[in-house]
Amino acid sequence: MAKEECKALLDALNKATACYHHLVLTIGGSADSQNLREELQKTRQKAQELAVAIRVGLTAPLRDRSLGAEERAEFERLWVAFSGCLDLLEADMRRALALSTEFPLQAPRRPLVRTGVEGGATGVAARALSARSLRHEAHRDFDVEDLHQLEREILQVGEMIQDMEMKVNVPRWTVQARQAAGAELLSSASAGVSSVGGVSVEQRTGPCDLSKAKVATIFSAVLLAAVALAVCVAKLS
Repeated sequence: MAKEECKALLDALNKATACYHHLVLTIGGSADSQNLREELQKTRQKAQELAVAIRVGLTAPLRDRSLGAEERAEFERLWVAFSGCLDLLEADMRRALALSTEFPLQAPRRPLVRTGVEGGATGVAARALSARSLRHEAHRDFDVEDLHQLEREILQVGEMIQDMEMKVNVPRWTVQARQAAGAELLSSASAGVSSVGGVSVEQRTGPCDLSKAKVATIFSAVLLAAVALAVCVAKLS
């Protein structure tokens, strides 16, 4: 698998992991439903499929001793990013398991998180009797089955991480980043701002900041003189 293809798959995995993290945070809230649990299941399965493909694509080059130093360094950076992404995915899957166990859908042992949103019985019944909810009546045991499946998938991800560490030994502290932390966010933000309306935004330089400092100093001196004059006038009167 080519390096660019691995980068594209890793970018897709990052997005899937971030989406899964966002969905996990809504378990037990007012937006919790079987639709959410199904979306969680699809997202984590998609992330695992991407993880398997990335592992296969990165393992072979990193075990190739004839690989050049520069190429190996690039693949090692991808490997470290991939390992961190897997760690986050496993942690969110464990969090989802704990929250889903605490807040079951069909027979809740405890009330869901109270958000302060209330409504009349008629409105609640009308929202509950939707076409999608009726279709879900035949799957009352979905959350129970999903919990068992989630437990198995957590073990699979953990085994994948251990297998990766056994096959490829890339200590994270030995891999150096090619750019400063947050550089991608800053570059994308500056590009987005400069592209709006075709107006380029120039970064302010030192002389502008120096002139501002001089103005602030003069203003402070005038303000202190005014205060002192007011105090003298108050004493004389």
